[in-house]
Amino acid sequence: MKKSYSILPISEWGIKINHLPLIIAGPCSAESFEQTYETAKLLSTQRKISIFRAGAWKPRTQPDDFEGIGPEALKWLQIIKKDFNLSCAVEVLSPQQVELCLKHNIDVLWLGTRTVSNPYSVQQIANALKGAHTIVLIKNPMNPDLKLWLGAIERIYKSGIKKMAAVHRGFYPFEYTHLRNLPKWELVIDLRTLHPEIPVICDPSHIAGNTKYVAKIAQKALDLCYDGLMIESHINPAVALSDAQQQLTPLKLNKLLNNLSFCQKQADIEHLELLRLREKIDSIDNQLIELLSQRMEVVRQMALYKKKNSIPILQLKRWKEIMDSRLKKAEDLNLNHDFVKLLLEAIHLEAIRVQSEENKS
Repeated sequence: MKKSYSILPISEWGIKINHLPLIIAGPCSAESFEQTYETAKLLSTQRKISIFRAGAWKPRTQPDDFEGIGPEALKWLQIIKKDFNLSCAVEVLSPQQVELCLKHNIDVLWLGTRTVSNPYSVQQIANALKGAHTIVLIKNPMNPDLKLWLGAIERIYKSGIKKMAAVHRGFYPFEYTHLRNLPKWELVIDLRTLHPEIPVICDPSHIAGNTKYVAKIAQKALDLCYDGLMIESHINPAVALSDAQQQLTPLKLNKLLNNLSFCQKQADIEHLELLRLREKIDSIDNQLIELLSQRMEVVRQMALYKKKNSIPILQLKRWKEIMDSRLKKAEDLNLNHDFVKLLLEAIHLEAIRVQSEENKS
């Protein structure tokens, strides 16, 4: 029997909602009082924004990266709430941080992708949330694992939280792509198919990793009738201490929001299964193109090595090995022999062309 959660819609979260779909905006990190306050001041003039987000604690990959101001930032957010009538959101990574946020009357807590990837950490936070009446946002895990994401949602729900949403921020790519994280829209469609009662918010900043892609991703989410957007905004992104490339100035964010086409009604999307399959094809095709680009980059490196060491471009023995091994792999995966052979020959011809061009330079 399919589970169903008694989750409140965003309109019943008990905070001032200036716009639906919900708009959450603010800097990746609260770096100083002036930076945080001035960003909030400018964002507060935009009537679409309901929640101001700012990271007090930042889980960083490198130990010397900026890891947040900590509890002091919560005091700044209290002032911002009072002065600008904005609800405030902070990421939490431990029960101790949950307690500090509740003590400082932070309206919205979110669990980041690293935390959601660890069920033990999620359970500790869930235990700390028992009896609280706060709003909790749950980002997707690093890998495209729907069960892991739903597991985190259920742990938080079982703690008594009824005001919650899933946040789609994309999934870690193991190879280089032009986006910071792969969106894999089809997985979110699966989540919404299983649990239409769970609000879904898109974080286009973390999917994009660069401001030039944020608008396109935000519009895609709205076209899929997401319930909201979480977008990073900094008063001076050039000097931001974290995620500088993906943060918009408040002015540019305002322009972006004004140019988006918002769903007038959060209606069901027709032919949801067909849409999910199309998104899956789009995702696979994009990965194929990215992989071909990476392959040709390796081909260029090989061309330089061959040129330096006077090795002929065409190596017939190596080409035969490639064809035999790839066709065997195709056979194991029930792919048409002739189709794969044509594809490999086309890739080989392009590789020869690329190496020939490199040899001329």
